[in-house]
Amino acid sequence: MTTQAQKETTVAFVLYPGLTPLDLIGPLQVFTTLGTYAQLGLPVPPTRTVVVAERVEPMDSDTPVKLTPSATFDQVPDPDIVVVPGGGMPTVRAAGNDAILDYVRSAADTAQVCASVCTGALILAAAGLLEGRPATTHWAYWRLLERLGARYVPEQRWVEDGKFITSAGVSAGIDMALYLTERLTDEATARMVQLGIEYDPKPPHGGIQWNTVDRDIYAPVLAQQLAATLADKPELLHRLTS
Repeated sequence: MTTQAQKETTVAFVLYPGLTPLDLIGPLQVFTTLGTYAQLGLPVPPTRTVVVAERVEPMDSDTPVKLTPSATFDQVPDPDIVVVPGGGMPTVRAAGNDAILDYVRSAADTAQVCASVCTGALILAAAGLLEGRPATTHWAYWRLLERLGARYVPEQRWVEDGKFITSAGVSAGIDMALYLTERLTDEATARMVQLGIEYDPKPPHGGIQWNTVDRDIYAPVLAQQLAATLADKPELLHRLTS
């Protein structure tokens, strides 16, 4: 086990309008639980979680729930870990937001780990951080990831390449966060966190049969959504459709 004498690890989650809450809340709960154990005096490293955005204000998600960041980008310039959650078209639009891209680039430059959940990988790729790197994302968006320069790796819950770790769709962010917990501490601590959040998934219909999944089934719909979402961002639209 590690000890509390270690420096506090700051984990920053990037928030923007329209993201998928589970992309954020899943891994956020993992690291918050790790931080709580440290506060209880258990022999784990102190961990601080913070949700950052361009402005501190309530933001819509892709559910009826609104989310509010705890700090601005300027207030947390150098996190030890930066995590970018994903979503649908709002995430694609965020991939053209200069304030978000600038923060992710700057944070990634000094962070120990730069991670994404689901389509959050599109933001990392749009920032130029995944050029030529193996990475994953939500299965329906894999072509967009490749058009932004990454090399898509299918059927993996997370893909690690140096300091960059990308996870697959939505719930895969929990798996990635537990892996990062082990990487920061040890297996025993990661298992303790897993027990704490009682993460023991047993879907009623079993696992996904990936050999039957058509990863391009939504391609025509995505093309229409891209054209509408990025009508005022022709450069990004060109990158994602050509």
